[in-house]
Amino acid sequence: GGVLLGLNLEPRLLRLLPRPVYAAALAHAGTAFLFVALPLAVPLVLSMGLRPLVAVGAAALLGAAASLSSGHFAVLGYRNGRLERSRGLGVALLTMMDDAVGLGVLALGLVLGATGNAAEGLGLLGLALLLGVACGALLAFLTHALKDPAEQTTVTLGMVALVGGAAAYLRLSSLLAGVACGATLALMGGRTAERVARALSRVERPTYLVLVFMVGCHVHARDLSAWALLPAFVGLRFLGKVLGGRFAQRLTQGVLDLPPQFGYALIAQGGLALCIVAEYVLLVPGSLSQRVLDVVAVGAVVNEMLAHGAFRHVLASEPRKPAAPADDAEVAA
Repeated sequence: GGVLLGLNLEPRLLRLLPRPVYAAALAHAGTAFLFVALPLAVPLVLSMGLRPLVAVGAAALLGAAASLSSGHFAVLGYRNGRLERSRGLGVALLTMMDDAVGLGVLALGLVLGATGNAAEGLGLLGLALLLGVACGALLAFLTHALKDPAEQTTVTLGMVALVGGAAAYLRLSSLLAGVACGATLALMGGRTAERVARALSRVERPTYLVLVFMVGCHVHARDLSAWALLPAFVGLRFLGKVLGGRFAQRLTQGVLDLPPQFGYALIAQGGLALCIVAEYVLLVPGSLSQRVLDVVAVGAVVNEMLAHGAFRHVLASEPRKPAAPADDAEVAA
């Protein structure tokens, strides 16, 4: 997943995007982040007796998970003709760009919480990025001359396993190392990066299903405090996304074609939120990180169910296309 995120950081495309698009992505992601992180910091301090800085860090991670959205409903909508293609692509673009907020908060949380020393945490973060850059350069070199799709897929999956395995062995962030690997390949690989992205796309969905299964196995369903935080997490995120969607629409008027009820298209949470909290539990183990995992994992399921109904609201607000007039031959038939 990290490698695919890095491959999406196409420098030429990012330079072509106008500033209102960046502002809109930050608006809808940042609004949801603030709506969740600020209120939930209070019950975390009161219920667990934590230091304010630790509680704020956990609340920030919940906010990071809340800021992420998935555009798969929009993609399915324009593929089956129920949503205009330009609007579906606009939703997908903005939901792809909000990943930067979640990854940035994860990096900050690991710097502050992985070792208890900010300088050591910053060094570990730099080492993870350096590992990803080295593996990305090696992958670009190995796949440059490959033409056979089977060989391309084999080498790509082997290198992805190498990145993740090396990061896990060194107790580094495999997600951030993967992002650095994919970004390096996008900068150096040229058309090779496109072939690598296609190879990884073939295994993306089954890998995501395995991730969901593994995260579900680590959920502590008996944690009553997590169940108490769940309604607040889901409700505040919903309000933040709807309001942030309105801000994004105002910022992109005349620049990006978005559905009239854009905020309702942002309710689906996506798999990156699960990756972030699962990685935080592995690198910063403890009761607090486990509670964050429980809330986000169950909340992702609830948000997916809410997103199904919310996206119907988006489709209902779409202007209906006029029926094509029948010609004389069709009338006669």
